[in-house]
Amino acid sequence: MHHDQRFDEARRRLLRGAAGVMVCATAVQAVSAAGAEPAKLAPQQGDELAFASYENDGRHVQAADLQPGAAPLLVYPRDPASGVIRERSRLNQILLLRLSPAEAIAAGLDAASAGVIAFSGICTHAACAVSEWNAELRHFVCPCHASEYDPVKKARVVGGPAPRALPTLPIAWREDRYVIVGPFSGAVGAPA
Repeated sequence: MHHDQRFDEARRRLLRGAAGVMVCATAVQAVSAAGAEPAKLAPQQGDELAFASYENDGRHVQAADLQPGAAPLLVYPRDPASGVIRERSRLNQILLLRLSPAEAIAAGLDAASAGVIAFSGICTHAACAVSEWNAELRHFVCPCHASEYDPVKKARVVGGPAPRALPTLPIAWREDRYVIVGPFSGAVGAPA
């Protein structure tokens, strides 16, 4: 066998092996997605917003829980059929906030929203939890590297190293609860 023939044969074996690995990886991802633990699934359209199971017994968020000018609430999606709170993934942390009427107008929210808006609670810089609130400036604050986000400006970065705004999560008030009506507006967390 010539050098070129051996090289070609080795390359064919490598490509067949790589194709097999890709098929296996795809199958594993499909099985993982199909059998994923419900508490780890990403927010689904139709999920309702609820407190964590260790807080307020995991009940759904009610309009009275949100006061204009108050600090945001940390909430999670909950499957309305099973009652499972999707709190086993940090990526499901949602900041829920009621803006004052003036802030809601400045943010471009329609009257149906009643000034209530939802954002990812994961920093776009290093994927830390955005867990602090600057009450004076009314900004979300990430304690890891001091990134600040202005919820009136669609959570645009107003300080710190974060490269982009927090994604918004479209919600609606249905019957007596807030319901997710679409996916996050962008990638959640830090770039890979």
